Amino acid sequence: MTDESVEKSITSPTPKANESRSPGQLAWLRFKRDRTGVISALVVIFFFVVAIAAPLIATLYGKDPTTTYGINTPGLLGDNSFPIKPNGGISSDFWFGLEPGLGRDVFTFLIYGIRNSLLIAAAVTVLVMIIGVVVGVTAGYVGGKSDWFIGRVIDILLAFPSQLFFVAFTPVVLALFVAPDENTPTWLTVVSLIGVLTAFGWASIARLLRGQVLALREREFVEAAKVTGASPARIIFKELLPNLWTPILIQATLLLPTMVTTEAGLAFLGVGVKETTPDWGVMLGRAADVYQDDITYLLFPGITMVIFVLAFNLLGDSMRDALDPKTKR
Repeated sequence: MTDESVEKSITSPTPKANESRSPGQLAWLRFKRDRTGVISALVVIFFFVVAIAAPLIATLYGKDPTTTYGINTPGLLGDNSFPIKPNGGISSDFWFGLEPGLGRDVFTFLIYGIRNSLLIAAAVTVLVMIIGVVVGVTAGYVGGKSDWFIGRVIDILLAFPSQLFFVAFTPVVLALFVAPDENTPTWLTVVSLIGVLTAFGWASIARLLRGQVLALREREFVEAAKVTGASPARIIFKELLPNLWTPILIQATLLLPTMVTTEAGLAFLGVGVKETTPDWGVMLGRAADVYQDDITYLLFPGITMVIFVLAFNLLGDSMRDALDPKTKR
């Protein structure tokens, strides 16, 4: 080795640390530097932990969401069916107070409502993403008549005013399985709600991914895979999907809070989960009737929903910035 080469090896800068990291590691580093994203992630995790541990929390707390404590115990509700104690009956025994009318414990009803709302929203999000990914990738890669037909179906679904159709179709679906004079089981209401929300929710995801695949299928690495004799399934799973994880994850983080608010809106309008079942929308619907006399009952479900939706939307923005640093807020 000459003196010149030795001098260059000494004075040349060391390779940057980023050059040895994978794209996932770089995205994680960018996300950790985003204080808003980290705080939002912690808030979202907290809500999911509360939802999962709702039965344990209720057991430790010593209450359940169905018992009508105000009716069963004298001195909790007044003659007007509102809590006697101020601030909605908040006390050491009832941390968030009592529900006007029936006198159920607001704290346990809320945590079980969070549990049920997140369960429905998460199920819809998973199904919508699966259908959207399968349909979008298939349409974009196969092309031809299949792409044309799928494209027209997507256009038709996107042309529907989804909120109105959620309200209109949910009772229709329930009427197919339950007679008008019979009580609808809660599980059937939940399944029907998930089915309707999924049926009208996958089209936008499919259109987005179809456009992504149309651009990717002409790239050199896809053409090289075709030349080597790779099957369509291998090309989709090995070449296309790894390049689609960023939009898939971003869309999932933005879709779940949308489904939370949609499900709550349907329960509020009386076409979703019924009043006897703990749910965010059920609480808001009940609160709309009593807020003039008991504003406290409205604050707890309202504030918690705003915090959750805001945190999840901020988390989605932070994930987008981390996965695709070229984007600007």
